[in-house]
Amino acid sequence: MHPAKTAYAGGKGVGKMPLLRRVLAFALCLAGTAGAVLLTALCAARLPWRVWLVQGAVFCQDPAAAAALTLPQPAAPQPSAQPAAAPATPQPSAAPQTAAPTPQPAPTPQPTATPLPSAAPQIEDPGAIRAETFGQGSGAGYVTLGAGSIRNMTEHTDADLRAAATTPSLPFSVEVDSREPQVLILHTHATETYQTWPDLIYDPDFTARTQDTARNMCAVGAAMAEVLNDAGICTLHDTTLHDSPSYNASYDRSRTTAQAYLERYPSLQIILDVHRDAIEDADGTRVKPLCQVGGQDAAQVMLIAGCDNGSSVPLPNWRLNLRFAAAWEEAMEQRTPGLTRPVLCAYRYYNQDLAPGSLLIEVGGHANTVTEAVRAGRAAAEALAVLLGGHVQGGQTAAG
Repeated sequence: MHPAKTAYAGGKGVGKMPLLRRVLAFALCLAGTAGAVLLTALCAARLPWRVWLVQGAVFCQDPAAAAALTLPQPAAPQPSAQPAAAPATPQPSAAPQTAAPTPQPAPTPQPTATPLPSAAPQIEDPGAIRAETFGQGSGAGYVTLGAGSIRNMTEHTDADLRAAATTPSLPFSVEVDSREPQVLILHTHATETYQTWPDLIYDPDFTARTQDTARNMCAVGAAMAEVLNDAGICTLHDTTLHDSPSYNASYDRSRTTAQAYLERYPSLQIILDVHRDAIEDADGTRVKPLCQVGGQDAAQVMLIAGCDNGSSVPLPNWRLNLRFAAAWEEAMEQRTPGLTRPVLCAYRYYNQDLAPGSLLIEVGGHANTVTEAVRAGRAAAEALAVLLGGHVQGGQTAAG
């Protein structure tokens, strides 16, 4: 036996054991590190940040101690509560829903006797308004027509007016569906206006005049022109404010306007000067002439036909204008009973010498609302379209 060999062999066997231990220790260290990392991640997912920091710090010093460390568990989550100091924003009682409802057809409006809610402002010492439906006249001083009537305010006999009013045909001829203008609507007193609220009080400081064409006579004239044009009767509407800035000489200015239209459009047969009335009782109460049109409140209307007096009112053909007024009066009353007050035949001029089809029409009064006046204007225009042979649907009008 060679001692050198023996010593060499013994050294080789002894050297294998430390190496194996180091490999096993390294493997255990890796496993411990991986477990600690996993445990730390689990803790981070479930525990507050301060807790898993503590566990991480312990792990760095002693992995086994970190694994054995018992940490408090987080409390079970509670339902979230609204902050007491932040009340919810109040919502209007009629707030729309998030999802738009399926559109439904609007119900047909039904007449109601319930007064409309007051829209009037606070007025110190307001004036009173009362509504009245004026009936037709009869007896002396009136000419009764097939529908409607004429009030005779002249020195002519009732029989004389009746003869003029019942002439078989109109004193002019209108061509339906013509592109040439047949009717001119204008306003000598264009700034005349109406009430803007439905309740029966008025402001004594209100002059019942405005330059706003959506609220003065131009609004009524526009509605009438629309109806006539839709019926195939070519109609022009002039919105000149002849009474602004000065009320004086307004008829002179409107006459100049009408003459200019006649020169440019010789096809014109009818000239309508659209006004409103102003009716008051002796105590200052304003009176609104009222009727029903299609189940809704509307102003009553009144035609005025002038009469020649031989001097200051030169209307040699006044009987032709009266004939037109009587025919239109009958058409309105036949189509919408109660729409009119009696035609006024009096010594008035109103530029009615310009054409046999020239008339003045008063649509309501200063106590009516704009809506009532526009509704009446449409009804009057529909009746005129029927009289002239225009395209108008049958039945009672349903003015907007």
